[in-house]
Amino acid sequence: MSRKGTAKLEGLIRIEREIQCFWEEEKLFQSDAPLSDASKTEKFFVTFPYPYMNGRLHLGHTFSLSKCEFAVGYERLKGKRTLWPFGFHCTGTPIRASADKLVQEFKLYGCPPQFPLEDSPSLDAQDYSEVVKDPSKSKKSKAAAKTGGLKFQWQIMRSLGLENEEIVKFKEPSYWLKYFPGKAIEDLKALGIKVDWRRSFLTTEVNPFYDSFIRWQFLQLKKLGKIKFGKRYTVFSPKDNQPCMDHERSVGEGAGPQEYTLIKLRIISELPSELRSVVSDKEPVFLVAATLRPETMYGQTNCWLHPDIDYVAVRSLRESCILVCTERAALNMAYQDILDPSTPGLVDIVAHMKGSSLFGTKLQAPLSLYSDGVYALPMLSIRSTKGTGVVTSVPSDAPDDWAALRDLKKKQALREKYGITDEMVMPFEPVEIIDTPGLSRQAAVTIVDQMKIQSQNDVEKLQEAKEKVYRAGFYEGTMLVGDYKGSKVQAVKKKVQSDLVEKHEAIIYYEPERTVISRSGDEAVVALCDQWYLDYGAEDWKAITLKALTQLSVSDEVRRSFEGTLGWLHEHACSRTYGLGSHLPWDEKWLIESLSDSTIYMAFYTVAHFLQEGNLDGSKTGPLGVNPEHMTPEVWSYIFLGQGDPESIVSSQRKSTLTADILKRMRHEFLFWYPVDLRSSGKDLIPNHLTYFLYNHTAIWPNEPSLWPRSVLANGHLLLNSNKMSKSTGNFLTLSDAVQKYSADGIRIALADAGDSLDDANMKEEMAEAGLLRLYSLLDWVTQTLESLHSHTEDSQAFRYGPYTLHADLVFENEINRTIVQADKSYAAHEYKEALKTVFYEFQTARDRYREVSQGSMHRALLLRYINVQTILLSPICSHVCEYIWLRLLGNKTSVFTASWPTLSQPVDDMITLQGKYIDDAAHQFRIQFIQRQSARNAKVPKGSNCAPNTVSVQPTEATIFVVKAYPPWQAKILEILRSHLSECGTELPENGVIAKELKLHLKSMGKMAKRAMPFVQLVRERFHARGKHALQAELEINEHDIIQANLSYMKSTLALQHLTVAYSDQCDDARIQENVCPFEPQIVFHEPRPSVGLQFINPDVGSGLFSVSGVPVCDGDSPADLAERLLRTCQTCMPDSKNVQSLTLYRFVNPESDPFVIPPYPGECLKAIDPADRFSVDPVTSSVLLKVAGTPISVGDRLIYRAHQHMQNGGI
Repeated sequence: MSRKGTAKLEGLIRIEREIQCFWEEEKLFQSDAPLSDASKTEKFFVTFPYPYMNGRLHLGHTFSLSKCEFAVGYERLKGKRTLWPFGFHCTGTPIRASADKLVQEFKLYGCPPQFPLEDSPSLDAQDYSEVVKDPSKSKKSKAAAKTGGLKFQWQIMRSLGLENEEIVKFKEPSYWLKYFPGKAIEDLKALGIKVDWRRSFLTTEVNPFYDSFIRWQFLQLKKLGKIKFGKRYTVFSPKDNQPCMDHERSVGEGAGPQEYTLIKLRIISELPSELRSVVSDKEPVFLVAATLRPETMYGQTNCWLHPDIDYVAVRSLRESCILVCTERAALNMAYQDILDPSTPGLVDIVAHMKGSSLFGTKLQAPLSLYSDGVYALPMLSIRSTKGTGVVTSVPSDAPDDWAALRDLKKKQALREKYGITDEMVMPFEPVEIIDTPGLSRQAAVTIVDQMKIQSQNDVEKLQEAKEKVYRAGFYEGTMLVGDYKGSKVQAVKKKVQSDLVEKHEAIIYYEPERTVISRSGDEAVVALCDQWYLDYGAEDWKAITLKALTQLSVSDEVRRSFEGTLGWLHEHACSRTYGLGSHLPWDEKWLIESLSDSTIYMAFYTVAHFLQEGNLDGSKTGPLGVNPEHMTPEVWSYIFLGQGDPESIVSSQRKSTLTADILKRMRHEFLFWYPVDLRSSGKDLIPNHLTYFLYNHTAIWPNEPSLWPRSVLANGHLLLNSNKMSKSTGNFLTLSDAVQKYSADGIRIALADAGDSLDDANMKEEMAEAGLLRLYSLLDWVTQTLESLHSHTEDSQAFRYGPYTLHADLVFENEINRTIVQADKSYAAHEYKEALKTVFYEFQTARDRYREVSQGSMHRALLLRYINVQTILLSPICSHVCEYIWLRLLGNKTSVFTASWPTLSQPVDDMITLQGKYIDDAAHQFRIQFIQRQSARNAKVPKGSNCAPNTVSVQPTEATIFVVKAYPPWQAKILEILRSHLSECGTELPENGVIAKELKLHLKSMGKMAKRAMPFVQLVRERFHARGKHALQAELEINEHDIIQANLSYMKSTLALQHLTVAYSDQCDDARIQENVCPFEPQIVFHEPRPSVGLQFINPDVGSGLFSVSGVPVCDGDSPADLAERLLRTCQTCMPDSKNVQSLTLYRFVNPESDPFVIPPYPGECLKAIDPADRFSVDPVTSSVLLKVAGTPISVGDRLIYRAHQHMQNGGI
């Protein structure tokens, strides 16, 4: 389906703007707590993590927030009072760092800046190629994708479509807070989301109301002992001897500490010469390998070193040993108390050596199933700028490791080059340690084979393979070995790490997640520095948060992710000295960081409209006239905790703008809306924001579980056209561009279709395009149908009135009811892809089926019900189009979102559904048989055969459908056996092997039907899964004879037959028919056509839209009605204007030899109407057609006249 021009797009956008204006005028989505009977009012409060305001919203944001949008639309239709507020996050370093970068660029390069052409790519860009083995860390790829690989902030701003004059204003952080939130609201309103914009706000101290709220929250947390002060891992400049914050970096903005596990690989063979003279016999020597996946250490087969990297041996007083690594890694260790805790930064190097001097060294590898030891081997892709330069090798689950180990196994010359003997390589095979769905128990080996990776030099393929294996293994894999066998991989990572550290077989180690260069020019390290932190992981706090998790409604996979996070999560630094935000109320030099001021702000939404009413920065007072300085901690404690007395609180304030009634109203509003009913977010926030969200709710409301979050809906990342979104590749769409390109509802369809699971979703632009066109077609169809329904009276016979008389009516009514039920289930389960499929695609298919099966004779009431029901069911997704249909076409006075969820006209009848499917399947199978029959017959016609010129090859016009009255004995026996093995609960059947064993006893009695026994078992099994134990009953579920008889007219039409009968198979003499006809498998026999001759049929009416048609067969024995029906069917395939013709009248020439040559209009005396009692006879040999009039044969020549009855006139024709 393709769009020509932009008229349809422009039409939809006009409708969307009109509807958005209507919503705004009606204040449709503004929602307040009822002042009375609040306890009797069901509510639904949904929130979405407020987006960060350093750019325009893109489709990644939009996909996640669309879940809230669809949910709130559905819940409103279910009769709930709904609330969806939307805030904007400005806390943190990126905005200030970007503003400062602009200032620096103006200082260095002028304004507008003239950048040097020879400037090389930054280290950030070089580091981007590094694969993050821990899938929960993704800042590198995100940063590169967002900036498009651009180095300078000015260039990034230009890429956003900003003009030079505008960019200059962004050197002030405050301008970011004015510009991007406004654009976000504009874009979200264009999408048509159902937000109460009165409650929107900005974070940071710029907003005094939100600032006072966050300060109150942190005072509460400190009072409760949840905030502590101590050493935390921080990016640090050794040269400046202080933390290196974002604004103090020339390279590496946004990079934080990355945690590794240092695996201590003890040398158990002779030490290399460089170490023998400097290390005492009592000092153990370890190669320390940095890994992000400690849980994979069971699969170690060796370790890797680079032959040319310079390694150092350093003395660790804390560990009482010698550690071998790169000097860069040793410096990081020195600032983390790993070497000499008394002297941070001191590195005691005892020896230098190349990696090649360590090859062949035998090592004791912790957890490795090769307990006798593994060896140090060469790998050329190791980088000295990442990790320790020592790499563990787990070839079962690391494609790089398997490719390199396989190369060493295959290439003797490579082994000899580095002095590697066979015993160091050949006995070591990949070990099965993780079962990864879809990639077997040796994921790396499987994917290397699948991708046909030839060697470790296939860098690009290995990169792709790593991403696939690591993501699948971490999120979906199950441990096969060790103490945590059977557990999910992501749940045991921290447990395995802790076990290794406790046994002194590993060390916790940090380094910057990518290269960071300070403005002083030195490379930053990670150091332990004093900071304020939230004591996540404290046993009592974790226990109550686990309790909150038990009452949280989430999918099983999300629950496992939460449990895994709660298992390993510990302290989180909640403060920093640079950026935007609110200050710690007891230590003003610290700012509260962005993951810490975003945990209970949903409570602020409940009263924000009273304080700000859409005034984002709170610079103007809201409708209650409250000043921010009067929102003291005591006020917040009353609103959210119910502590204190309103009168006392107000009287204690000097010239307070508060009143006791205001406080009570805010408390009432909070208690009505809280808790959060649904929090929707991307799955990447489970290990941080969403877990902090739970932790903080249990801290602030420890004794009120009724105020803890009720449900979390997590989704996967969004792919665009099956690829990652990235500005650098051009595969990127902002929300604004998407709406302009495909319309709001077109994008909403594509978002709903993209997917609902934790797997990566895929939004296809072709789906948005197709959705746009389908919506336009829906509007067009509804418009025309309603016009037709309203313009025809009951006497017109265009539509049927009264009771439902056709079987198609019952099937369609049942399908409407079934769709209501199925849509309800899908929306309630947040399965929006399935909901869209049900209410848009399948429902329209049901409508089209009804039109076809009813032969165009549709019932007026059913069509109206269909339009009403589809409009309501589709409205959560396609809100604008449905609102337009509801208001402008159906003529309702209030919004579709004030309507109620449709009620069922009758309970859904599965038998009627089965009957409808039976007719569809039978018709489909009959059409296939018809085509096969004709193809076979055409293939038998000899080429160049001589046929009379007017003789046509006629398709069959008559057939008989054969059905059965009961199951044949062999099938009845199988059903009996299946019933006897049905489980007590009636929901399970045994494996086919059990059934086959018992069937052996009866195969002989089944004769040649025995070969069809097991296929029939499988067929019944499928029916059983679909329909339950009804599929096993001995009696037929439906009366096939009566069902086909009720749909005979449709069957005749779809098969282009004039005569069709239904009979039981025992009335057929053909043994094959008797054998093949089974329940739900009717057989059709097409009868040989009667002799025929083709004639020309002429329509003489000018402007009628009907014209002459040749070659229409006249069969021996045809009545005028038979011929008129055949002719009309022929006309309707080639003449659009004949679609509305109900019947035809046929005429013959009085003198067939001369009258045809009279110039039309033909005089009345030239023509004679053919009497319904007359019959045609044909002679194919002579190609002649005769009409028997009162028993007398009369020649009709080679042409006849036909007219549609509505074109009849008085006088000549």
